[in-house]
Amino acid sequence: MTAIVWLRRDLRLHDHPALAAAAEAGLVLPLFVRDPRLAGAGDARRSRLEASLAAFDVATDGALVVRTGNPAVVVPEVAAEAGARSVHVTGEFTPFALARDRQVAQALDSDGISMHAGGTPYAVRPGTLLTGGGTPYQVFTPFSRAWHGHEVAPPEPRPAGLRWRRTVESERLDEGLVDHGRSFGPVGEEAALARWREFLEDGLEHYAEGRDRPDLDGTSQLSVHLKHGEIHPRTLLADVAAHPAARSTGARTFVTELAWREFYADVLWHRPDSAWADLRDSLTRMSYDTQVETEPLVEAWRAGRTGFPFVDAGMRQLLETGWMHNRLRMVTASFLAKDLHVWWPVGARHFLDHLVDGDLASNNHGWQWVAGTGTDASPYFRVFNPVTQGTRFDPQGDFVRRWVPELAHLEGRQAHEPWRHADGYAHGYPERIVDHDHERVEALERYEQARSTA
Repeated sequence: MTAIVWLRRDLRLHDHPALAAAAEAGLVLPLFVRDPRLAGAGDARRSRLEASLAAFDVATDGALVVRTGNPAVVVPEVAAEAGARSVHVTGEFTPFALARDRQVAQALDSDGISMHAGGTPYAVRPGTLLTGGGTPYQVFTPFSRAWHGHEVAPPEPRPAGLRWRRTVESERLDEGLVDHGRSFGPVGEEAALARWREFLEDGLEHYAEGRDRPDLDGTSQLSVHLKHGEIHPRTLLADVAAHPAARSTGARTFVTELAWREFYADVLWHRPDSAWADLRDSLTRMSYDTQVETEPLVEAWRAGRTGFPFVDAGMRQLLETGWMHNRLRMVTASFLAKDLHVWWPVGARHFLDHLVDGDLASNNHGWQWVAGTGTDASPYFRVFNPVTQGTRFDPQGDFVRRWVPELAHLEGRQAHEPWRHADGYAHGYPERIVDHDHERVEALERYEQARSTA
C-alpha cells in the first residue's frame, strides 16, 4: 500500500509525525505541489524554496514528486496515479492554508481517500493555550508563561524502515532557481542541524548580549530553516534543555524568541483577519500619507537610499541576502511607518517578497508591533531614531560600511552621520530624504489626533 506525505513547511526526515504516519501505512510517496496562487512570492523566496526541495530530493534518494497546479486537483490526481488510500500532512494555520486544506480534504474524500493531519510547525499547536477566562492571549508575557509551562512532546526520530515509492512521474526542479536559492546560504535538513550544533557550541550562552548587534554573528540564523521546516522547534527546545548552559541568560532569551514565533502564530489562528489589517482598532483613524505622496520616498526606502545609513544598510542586506537582522527589521519598519507615515502593510509586503524566512504571522504581527496596532504593541510614541539605534547597536560602524560602501571612507561611528563630515557625501551617498526630528513630531501629532477621534 502507498501513502502520500504532502509536504509544505516540513522538508525534513526527523521529528516529522506526518511522515511517520505515512510510513506506517506502507510505501511513502513524498509530494510537493507548486501552487500558482502563491506565484507572487518574490524571487528570493521562490529560489530558496526550490533549493530546499532539491536538498529534500537528495535526502530521499530522488523520491520527491513535484507537481504544479491547484492542490485540490493535483493531490487527488497523484493519489489516483499511485493507488494511495491516504494522504498525510503537517497541520497548517494561516487563513490561506486552512481554506486550501479543507478543499483538498473534500476532493480526496469524494474519491474515498482519507487525509490525516499530524504535527504542526510549532512546539505548541496554535489555539491550544487560553487565558483563565477561556479567551485567546493578546499580550505576550502571560502567553509566554503559559507556553513555558506547557509540556512539549520530545522530538521523534526518523521513521524506522522508511521505504519510498518511486514510480510516479515528477516535474523537474528549476536548476536556475536552485542555484540562486543556494546563494542565500546552506540549505536542507543536514545544513540546519549543522548550523544548530555550531550555534549551541559557540553562540547560545552569549545570545542575549549578541543578538541585537548586526555587526556581529550573534544570532542562530535558523529562521529560514524553521520557515521551510528543515528543523523543528521541538528539536531546538530539547537540545537547549539538555545543554550545560540551559539556565544561562542566553539560553532563556533564545527560548523566549521561539515563544514569540509561536505567539504570533497563535494570534493569527484566533484572528485570521489580522493578517493584513490592524489587530487593534485604537488607531483606525490614524492619518497616513497617500501613495502618490509617498511613492518616491517608499522607493528610496526599498532601495536602501534614504540617507540614513543604519536604515539603508538593513534594506540593502535584505535585497542582497534575502535576510535582515531583527534589530534592523524594527528600525526600518519604524522609519517607514513613522518617518514616512506609511501604513504598515506596504512594508510587510515588501519584506515578504524578499525575505527567504518570510513568515506571514511573524512578519505581519512584527510590523504591527512597531506600528502600534497589534498585540503587545510597542507604544506608538516610541519612534526609533535611526542614528541613535545605529550608534548603539553598530558602535564602530562596521555593519554600515559592509552594506553601504559609499561610506567606507568614514571611520568608526562617523559612518552613521555622514552629514557631519566634509567628505561624507564624497562617494555618492544620498542626502536624507526627510528630517527625522520633524517627522517624529508629525507622527506624534497624528497619534494624538487619532486617539482623540477614536
